[in-house]
Amino acid sequence: TDHLMGVTNMAEQGLQFQTCISAEGELTLSLVNVDFPDPKEDEVLVRVDAAPINPSDLGLLFGPADITAATYSEVDGRPSVTAMVPEAMRRHIGARVGHAMPAGNEGAGVVIQAGSSDAAQQLMGKTVAVLGGAMYSQYRVLKVSQCLLMNEGVSAKQGASCFVNPLTALGMVETMRQEGHTALLHTAAASNLGQMLVKICLKDGVELVNVVRKQEHVDLLKGIGAAHALNSSDPGFMGDLVSALTATDATLGFDATGGGTLAGQILTAMEVAQNAKMGEFSRYGSTTYKQVYIYGGLDRSPTTLNRAFGMAWGLGGWLLTPFLQKIGQAGADALRQRVADEITTTFASHYTCEISLAEMLTQAHLEGYAKQATGEKYLVTPNA
Repeated sequence: TDHLMGVTNMAEQGLQFQTCISAEGELTLSLVNVDFPDPKEDEVLVRVDAAPINPSDLGLLFGPADITAATYSEVDGRPSVTAMVPEAMRRHIGARVGHAMPAGNEGAGVVIQAGSSDAAQQLMGKTVAVLGGAMYSQYRVLKVSQCLLMNEGVSAKQGASCFVNPLTALGMVETMRQEGHTALLHTAAASNLGQMLVKICLKDGVELVNVVRKQEHVDLLKGIGAAHALNSSDPGFMGDLVSALTATDATLGFDATGGGTLAGQILTAMEVAQNAKMGEFSRYGSTTYKQVYIYGGLDRSPTTLNRAFGMAWGLGGWLLTPFLQKIGQAGADALRQRVADEITTTFASHYTCEISLAEMLTQAHLEGYAKQATGEKYLVTPNA
């Protein structure tokens, strides 16, 4: 009877990807066989079928280790990778020293065991998406509240990227509204997240300026309906940027690169666009507030500002989790439901490579997903 109700008395065993940094600064990436306990009353056991590798996962996976000088080997018949954290960076690893940590922010799979509560039982046999950490595992025990039920016919692969990119894109538009801006700018805009943002803005009637680094990415974004897609490598980029910001009146930007001069260029172009609308000179610059949020670190060099944008501006950091906490449970649930309803359209993700847990630790694949190249997204299939 217990088994028919979705409750068994036998824990599942399966592989889990773990990352650990020793006190000597050695990073070890490995696969470990672990026990996944029976779910409690308000929990479920999910067989993880798909989990994406997002840029936000790489910080935990690699820490500050020099992954370009990694050593690849086998331990107990399973692949293993080691790399050293440069001595100057070891003070940044702090509390994680000596702790083997699972990784993988999000993923999706099928509920194969359920606790005794009605909410848990209703998920038995269903495909759910999860933002719960430790998703590079064959199984995962989770609270019902961490699971987002997929609509009928939606597969785990389709639902695997339900949270980080979709909620970040929605969060950008919501932040714009809450902070009194009327249009947006986004960099590294040809990514999966960037394409979602284009679709959201088209659907919601929000003007969007997209900044990319290659002509093929300009073509890609224009192909899905983007009105403003600019190539920062073009000689006339700053002029094009001012024109797009003048046309859209965008005074809020989200920058995925983080380093270099791009954030400063955006603020400068916003200032030029706003100054032209003032109609009178002010030595303090435009009184219109301009804001750029850095939400990624594709460029690890220092952030350089030329301060050619008056005094009404801000540069800050933006992260998804604090944003969701700020808008509260009801607000977050509304965004989650929109993602579930549009996961095969607005929020569809595209993957260039599907790999197993073991393949995560092979040189060819690890170097591939470590690059964080735009348009090259990896999907891990732990039970394939």
